[in-house]
Amino acid sequence: MPLNSLAKNHNELNFYNWDDYIGENTLSDFANSEGVKTNIDFFADNDELFSKLREGNPGYDIIVPSDIYVEKMVKAGMLERINQDKILNMGNIDEKFLNPVFDPNRDYSIPYMWGTIGIGYDKKRVHTDPDSWSHMYDSKVYSGNISLLSEATDVIACALKYLGYSANTKNAKEYKEAEELLIAQKKHIKVFAEDNGQDLLASGDVILAQEYNGDIAQVMLEDDNISYIVPKEGSIIWEDCLCIPKDAPHRDNAHKFINFILRADIGAELADYIQYATPNRAARELMDDNYKSNPAIFPPDETVRLCENMLYQGEEVSRMIQDTWTRVLAS
Repeated sequence: MPLNSLAKNHNELNFYNWDDYIGENTLSDFANSEGVKTNIDFFADNDELFSKLREGNPGYDIIVPSDIYVEKMVKAGMLERINQDKILNMGNIDEKFLNPVFDPNRDYSIPYMWGTIGIGYDKKRVHTDPDSWSHMYDSKVYSGNISLLSEATDVIACALKYLGYSANTKNAKEYKEAEELLIAQKKHIKVFAEDNGQDLLASGDVILAQEYNGDIAQVMLEDDNISYIVPKEGSIIWEDCLCIPKDAPHRDNAHKFINFILRADIGAELADYIQYATPNRAARELMDDNYKSNPAIFPPDETVRLCENMLYQGEEVSRMIQDTWTRVLAS
C-alpha cells in the first residue's frame, strides 16, 4: 500500500530504506518492544531517495541517506533536527562518529552503518586478483561480465580515484577525463546495477561487481568463491545514517526507532545479519571475531588511508556530476 494512503496511526512508523538493509527480526522486535508497526519501502540509490523527497515528504518517518546526501538534504531544508534527549543510547556510538564534517554534533543524523566501495569478484573466473580499478574502468579482459553501480556520485568518484584525482575534486577537466573513461569503457559494462551487483555476482551473471562491501560480505558467507577487494588506487569510505525527514508524521516513533537501533543487542543482531561495519561500539563488542576481524567489513588501516570520505561540494559540482552521468548513459 502506498505510504501516502496510510492512516497516520500513532502506533505506526513509515521507513524508507535501501533493499536488504535491515535485520531479519529488527522490525518485529521493534513492534514487540515499543508496540509500533513499521511499514517499509525501498529505494535503489541516494538519487532516488533525494528525488522522492525533494518535492515534499509523502509520509516517511525514517530515511537512510548516505553522508554526502545528509549534508545536501540539510542545506535543502529536507531534514528534521533530532532531539538527542530522546536518544538515550547515544552513548553506544563510537566516539569517532559523533562529530562528522557533514553533520557536526549529529544534529540531523545518527550513524547506521559504514564501509567502502570496492570490487566483488568470482575467484574461480578471474586471472588475478582485481586489485586495480583498471579492471572495471579501463580493460576489455572481462568485457560483458562487469557491473558498475547505478549511482552517479559513486561511479564517477571511483573513476576519479583511478585517474589519480581526488574524489572530491571541483576541476571540470578532471570530470571530463572521468566521463571519457566511462564512455570508452561502457561497451564492456554489462549493467549499471541498482544495488544488486552482489546478486549478479552470486548467480554468475558477472565476474566483477563494483559494490558496497557489506553486500559482497553477505554473499561471501554463502559462497567461498566470492571475494572482495578495495583497489590499490583507493576508494570511497561512506557512512549511511538514520534521519527524520521534514514533516514526518510520527516523529516520536522515529526517535524511538533510532534509540532502539542503538541498543547494543539490536545493533549486534543487525550487523551480523547485513554484514556491514557498525559504528555502534557496544554492539561491536558483542560480535564474534569472524565479524570483527573480517577485512571486507573492517578494512586495514593502510587501505583506509587510501580512501576518501565524500563531501558535498555545492550545487554547481552536483550539476557537473549529474551532467557527466547523463552524457555517459546517453552515449
